[in-house]
Amino acid sequence: MGEQKDTTQEFEEALKWLSQEKYVLRLFVAGMNPKSLQSIENIKRICETYLAGRYQLEVIDVYQQPILAKDGQIVAAPTLVKELPPPLRKLVGSMSDTERVLVGMDLHIVMAGTVDHPAETKTQKQKDDGAVL
Repeated sequence: MGEQKDTTQEFEEALKWLSQEKYVLRLFVAGMNPKSLQSIENIKRICETYLAGRYQLEVIDVYQQPILAKDGQIVAAPTLVKELPPPLRKLVGSMSDTERVLVGMDLHIVMAGTVDHPAETKTQKQKDDGAVL
């Protein structure tokens, strides 16, 4: 019985640690066009909903700072880069599919009424909504 209590306590401590983890994100956009503005709005909404007070978001215009895009090996915009916590992840698209963004950022939050279909093929909508690279 004591071993089960220790395991439960370890699990609860791990959950507490995960809930305090800080996320460092960079969103690369190509100018301030409607798609860029929509992706900024979407990622801010997602971060405020699921990471309130635990994230740092930097928006980078690849036209204004092309060196950062080159250094980050950004080939499409908008692209969200999750630098911390590891592993580094890149998501391309409008960030309008909240569930895909959460999965891409390794946020394991179960959303009511959603089903994950990992075997489905990529459609253009999936690419636009935040494909994980």
